[in-house]
Amino acid sequence: MPAQIHVFRCLQDNIGALVHDPNTGACAAIDAPEEGPILAALAETGWRLSDILVTHRHSDHVQAIDPLKRRTGCRVVAPLKAREQVPHADAYVREGDTVHVGSLQAHVWETPGHCADHVSYWFAADRDLFAGDTLFTLGCGRVLEGSYGDLWSSLQRLAALPEEARVFCGHDYTLSNARFALAVDPDNEALKARAAEAEEAKAQGRFLVPTTIGQEKAANPFLRAGEPSLAKAVHKEGAKPVEVFQALREWKNRF
Repeated sequence: MPAQIHVFRCLQDNIGALVHDPNTGACAAIDAPEEGPILAALAETGWRLSDILVTHRHSDHVQAIDPLKRRTGCRVVAPLKAREQVPHADAYVREGDTVHVGSLQAHVWETPGHCADHVSYWFAADRDLFAGDTLFTLGCGRVLEGSYGDLWSSLQRLAALPEEARVFCGHDYTLSNARFALAVDPDNEALKARAAEAEEAKAQGRFLVPTTIGQEKAANPFLRAGEPSLAKAVHKEGAKPVEVFQALREWKNRF
């Protein structure tokens, strides 16, 4: 049976996610932003927390690890490069490792750029990607460590996944991302439709997570920095895609 996934809000704009294996009953939380909403999601679904899979060390993704571990006895898996900031994890992972949640298997991909220790979890059999703060619906994370080239490379790697792959991100920034995307890519019909869908979702109390790789390649300007129209928008005609990407991200920082 395929994985079951439940998404919900945490904190102000974090997205919590539970990944449940119906074959074994195992259930992983992707990151641990806030204990209360995670416990409420577990109660709503009837699932039992067995694991926490950490994407990166920032406090809004790890601050509920200790209380959840004390309450449930769950296993904590964290990036090896975040060992000092997540000292009580049960396992540390790096590029090329695999993680099991019951009978479900996730490949660990190092996706630096937002921060040096960031990893994403790719459940290939289910075509589900948990991208943390690397790739958002209609956006991407800020470059806080490393280089713009690091984040561009990470995004290009994710963009090479199958178009039907579902992307679960760590925050709901969709409406602000849509406003920026429309400012830089105003003639993109796929983007216009996606922005309207985001507004409708907000009115209904929903959010556009998951998205898909195909939807993001069509509408997300940060995955389209190799296209002439995006280069023109940032006055970088003829520049390398990574330079266009940097100009786009720096514009978004000021937007």
